[in-house]
Amino acid sequence: MGKTIVPTIISHTFVAIAAAKAFAPADVPRGFYLASVVCSILPDADVLAFRFGIPYHHLFGHRGFFHSLTFAVILSGLVTFALLRDAEILPKRSLFYFLFFFLVTASHGILDALTDGGLGIALFAPFDSERYFFPWTPIKVSPIGLKAFFSHWGYMVLKSELLWVWLPSTLLMVLALFIRAALRRL
Repeated sequence: MGKTIVPTIISHTFVAIAAAKAFAPADVPRGFYLASVVCSILPDADVLAFRFGIPYHHLFGHRGFFHSLTFAVILSGLVTFALLRDAEILPKRSLFYFLFFFLVTASHGILDALTDGGLGIALFAPFDSERYFFPWTPIKVSPIGLKAFFSHWGYMVLKSELLWVWLPSTLLMVLALFIRAALRRL
């Protein structure tokens, strides 16, 4: 296989942190930022399926169920419950946290559907086994291994991710922080 078909783990992490900085309330529970990062990268744990002989195209293969919106719902529910179970804010802000973790988890599959390689993403698994790409795939496929990552190919991947992931995430974060600051002054 020679390459992994995902934006780098760095970019998935960046999206989670930018979203957290942009949208989270000031008094987030302990572990919120770590939970955000875990939600953004956990879908790629499905690469372990290869070690168990599960083929790429299988429901539980790479970019299958764990990249789906269904998995995002399940994971966000579990993370929200785990993070807020002892907090007094559970009823008050639980919907915000659930939606936030859902979007951060779903961002993984969405970003992967913007890449230019692989079999596609099973966004609607288990209800639909079809794998999808978006019609526009500007993000370059990331190489496996340190040596490959520090090659011209790795440079091209980082260049595309800076343009199509980091820049929009940063702009969204700055805009959200600006709006929040302006609303506080009102």
